[in-house]
Amino acid sequence: MELDNSIIGMTGESFTFEVEKGHIKRFAEAIGDNNPLYINQEYAEKTPYQSVIAPPTFLIAAGANGGDLPLELDTKRMLHGEQEFIYYKSVRPGDSLQCQMKVSDLYEREGKSGSMQFLILDTEMKDPQGELVAISRMNIIYRKI
Repeated sequence: MELDNSIIGMTGESFTFEVEKGHIKRFAEAIGDNNPLYINQEYAEKTPYQSVIAPPTFLIAAGANGGDLPLELDTKRMLHGEQEFIYYKSVRPGDSLQCQMKVSDLYEREGKSGSMQFLILDTEMKDPQGELVAISRMNIIYRKI
């Protein structure tokens, strides 16, 4: 499938990501980050956060819960270019995040091996009151045929 600007604004299905204390702990262990703010409630209560929070890259785990876009991309032409997390609030155990992925941008650049497209996908994550908690932004490099 060739990509064109008509896909900008396309959204996936909304899904819920439930943040669990055990999941945060296992994630921190898996990435080798033993910061007590992520695993020790007693310690975390004495910080300005007043509770355990999720590591900055934790929200990558939300993508496994659904919300895929209705795009048929050729995975052989895809390369994960960049990942960014934009936080408006800390993510904590017990949070219930309403998530939805959308295509925010598509642009083209010339590379050494030819033209490439850059597909920017934002997953917005909101609290039950509808306030934005974070955005997980992924940049996919899509090689042209």
